[in-house]
Amino acid sequence: MNQTCRAAVFTGQSGKFEFREFVVPEPTGDELLVRVLGCTLCAVILHSCFGRRRTPTPSILGHEIVGEIAAIADSAPRVDLRGRTLSIGDRVVWTLVASCGGCAFCRNGLPQKCLSAMKYGHQAFSPGRELLGGLAEYCLLVSGTGVLRLPDELTLAEACPAGCATATIAAAIDAAGALRDTTVLIVGAGMLGLTACAMARAQGAKDVLCVDPQAERRARAVNCGATHALSPDDINPAIHSATDGLGVDVALEISGANAGFEACWQGTRLGGRIILLGAVYPSPAVPVTIEQIVRRNLSILGVHNYAPRHLVQGVEFLERNRLQYPLGDLVSQWYPLAEAERAFQQASFPGAVRVGVIP
Repeated sequence: MNQTCRAAVFTGQSGKFEFREFVVPEPTGDELLVRVLGCTLCAVILHSCFGRRRTPTPSILGHEIVGEIAAIADSAPRVDLRGRTLSIGDRVVWTLVASCGGCAFCRNGLPQKCLSAMKYGHQAFSPGRELLGGLAEYCLLVSGTGVLRLPDELTLAEACPAGCATATIAAAIDAAGALRDTTVLIVGAGMLGLTACAMARAQGAKDVLCVDPQAERRARAVNCGATHALSPDDINPAIHSATDGLGVDVALEISGANAGFEACWQGTRLGGRIILLGAVYPSPAVPVTIEQIVRRNLSILGVHNYAPRHLVQGVEFLERNRLQYPLGDLVSQWYPLAEAERAFQQASFPGAVRVGVIP
């Protein structure tokens, strides 16, 4: 293409970026090139940027991305994950992880843990393969990436989180099993927790108890489907009241805090399920009594990232429910790429659910 584009490069200095020009690569083999339309900043990218989570450097951060197809290599798939035709100019989202499809984990339903995984927004530079994150004007979609064409009605704010938050919650709901007529506890009312409230209700949950220390986020939880919005001090009496003292059927720990796990541990009924997905950076160990897992017939499952089918499920959920649950409203501000540092600072404020960057 012989053209260049700009990107915000993370070199490891907390909260800082270097702005560099890169040659826009020509896609080869089965690759696609997309022009980045927007990228929202999830909690993981904040942990990486501010040193709470190790990430390879130098790199281009960001994986909640919407792009427009700019070029398609000769051998690239011409259909998306739903079998729909892909063409130049289509708006798309794609899987967080590009996988090989043939290793032990890919064959056993965990392509997100592929032995040769390439993870968008988490890759150190290699020659010609620098543009692999959302804080740039272009992104190269490499072999093994699951691509999904977006419905026209989805806005940028609704669609950007699909490649991380929405699809991850779809994976968590999948792990939780049937939710119709159940009582669900959700600890944490950030983007994932609020999406979980909406998705649990859409799956037929009778009661959704969402816990967060911030009053503003609790109010948002009600708008997103929660039947009870609770402060941490209110958890135990609310669970007792909603379940006749038995405990919730399913608990999703999304805050990543040890206290959140303890709330799920204490509040889940005999035979219940605890799904853990919030702890994505190191934290102190939590004491767990194995005998209690056995006697209480508990199932405890960890969910990290997702499989391509969960991206499909997430986008289909947004299509069906976008008018009922205003998840797009959770992206409060957009910044130009040149103000990436300011965007990260704004995204770090407790009241900000999502902040976006538009190249």
